[in-house]
Amino acid sequence: MPTATHGTLPPTRLPVTTSRIGRAVFLAAGLTAGAGTLLTLQGCQSAYYSAMEKIGIPKREILKDRVENVKDSQEEAKEEFSSALEQFQALLGKQDSELQAKYDKLNDAFQDSEQAANDVHERIHKVEGVAEALFEEWEDELDIYSDEALKRRSSQKLKETRREYQALLKTMKKAESRMEPVLTIFRDQVLYLKHNLNAQAIDGLKSELGRVESQVDVLIKEMNQSISEATAFMATLETD
Repeated sequence: MPTATHGTLPPTRLPVTTSRIGRAVFLAAGLTAGAGTLLTLQGCQSAYYSAMEKIGIPKREILKDRVENVKDSQEEAKEEFSSALEQFQALLGKQDSELQAKYDKLNDAFQDSEQAANDVHERIHKVEGVAEALFEEWEDELDIYSDEALKRRSSQKLKETRREYQALLKTMKKAESRMEPVLTIFRDQVLYLKHNLNAQAIDGLKSELGRVESQVDVLIKEMNQSISEATAFMATLETD
């Protein structure tokens, strides 16, 4: 996502995980690399899932881990957007001598919010990838059953899990869609202040405060709903 803010963007943050999935990725990468290329990290998802299953980690557990990653990203995004709003609020009404320092804090908060939004986008995409593979495999394996009663039960469970997942994905994407409008507002304010860093410009932005606060409030509400549904969905994967 391009940005018009001054200075250079901070380096992309790499996610740090202590989960079983995170630790296993390196072993899975080694298994696929034996074929001559690091398929795991280059998008060959079928090879990745196969390698993970060889070390005892099924798609179901990968899905749970990735849903949790989205949940964590949304928690972080909430904090970053709230921080950006606080910096915008703090900037209003300051004297010229204080504007540069306040502007720098606002710009940093905006960039952190933008990075947090990117993390959410990427992690939702990863959830979609493993969910599609999981449900496709589950549906294919229904034909393996010889016991019709067990097949019907598994088929019904597949339908229920898929329905719960679709509801979760819809909520996640709804919350995700709220981020860009807020980023757009912050981006405009930061760019305007970059070009007009004086008390008169600050006064001109005070009328925007209510709109920014409203947008952030809606975003946080949607994030909270998505986080709650993610928690509930992970619980179903643990107990089924």
